[in-house]
Amino acid sequence: MSQFPFLTIDPNTRRVSLDARDPAFYRDPNPVYAALHAACPTFYWEEQKQWFFTGYDHVNALLRDRRFGRQILHIATREELGMPEPAAHTANFDRAEAYSLLDLEPPEHTRLRTLVNRAFVSRHVEKMTPEITALANGLIDGFEKDGQTELLSSFADIIPVTMIARMIGIPDSMGSQLLKWSHDYVGMYMFKRSRADEDAADRSAKEFADYVRSIIAERRAEPRDDLLSHMIHTEHKGQFLTEDELISTTIVLLNAGHEATVHQIGNSVRVILDSGLPIEPMFANEKATVRTVEETLRICAPVHIFQRWCLEPVEIDGISFKRGDQVSLILAAANLDPQKFEDPLTFKPDRDEAPNLSFGAGIHFCIGAPLARLELNIVLPLLFQRLPGLKITTTPVVKDVYHFHGLERLDLSW
Repeated sequence: MSQFPFLTIDPNTRRVSLDARDPAFYRDPNPVYAALHAACPTFYWEEQKQWFFTGYDHVNALLRDRRFGRQILHIATREELGMPEPAAHTANFDRAEAYSLLDLEPPEHTRLRTLVNRAFVSRHVEKMTPEITALANGLIDGFEKDGQTELLSSFADIIPVTMIARMIGIPDSMGSQLLKWSHDYVGMYMFKRSRADEDAADRSAKEFADYVRSIIAERRAEPRDDLLSHMIHTEHKGQFLTEDELISTTIVLLNAGHEATVHQIGNSVRVILDSGLPIEPMFANEKATVRTVEETLRICAPVHIFQRWCLEPVEIDGISFKRGDQVSLILAAANLDPQKFEDPLTFKPDRDEAPNLSFGAGIHFCIGAPLARLELNIVLPLLFQRLPGLKITTTPVVKDVYHFHGLERLDLSW
């Protein structure tokens, strides 16, 4: 049993019943993760019909374990696995996702990632520091005199989408449209999504793909110094990316390149202000800033779950898995493992323990992690320096989009 009305834990069988759409859970999942760590860090989630891992060492190892993968249909048929045929009403979404970096396995994953990776290595990304700083300062200039703002729409939404769009070669003016497509798109990853969510995702996937196709045609004719031109005109072992691969890769970079960072800016500002700790030491120097940012990523990660397919029979933590089984890794819970982190539910900006797993690990480690970290390390200190006395004016509401974690809005004053 548990102290939460929406949660039932049987530690003997490791069976858990948990309603992920209960606001009391998705608004603050950390206490539930703590209860799972205490009772059964590896558990079968009845509603999801799947095994879940929350232990840091298990999650870290499984992210790197090549006996598990992000796809299964490269080694088995739908018929063998008893999988239904793809739904007709999400055909556009499935087409746009067909070559997603997030879901491919080697050798396709290696080829795509090699072509894209150069743009995201730290030394390349760090050159964007002046641009990110100027953009953030310009946005703060726009609302500083008002004494208040809704931070997501005036700041957090704009910076990540603008920077990833500029890297790829998409004009700033497309920012709000990209956000709309992306919000619809990630609806497909929610637990208990509705038919309306699926229809919106499919419609936006088609519009998104059509737009990217038109930009690809422009760059084929007139290459520029941007990532899309690089992906179009660079070969890897004699092969160029196909049109479909270019579309999938561009969409995943745009979505992954901003959605989580938008959430994380809001989550970080909230957790820092809610802590009641003095702000100045958190950003006193570069080392302090890095630690503060990493601690916000640990305690309020923007993406909670990463799923894997079992590619061959294997036993993990006493559980036998067969080929075609799916398992889920709760990254956000691994970040709270009491075996790794002292007093894990407490925000400690000077914490120096195990690295957080918020960006994953292994071959699917988030390609945009250097960009996301750079953005957070620049914009968080800037906000608190430019707006002394910053405070939350209305209790923020967390979006009902588990397993993503972000706020509906963040109303601040100073």
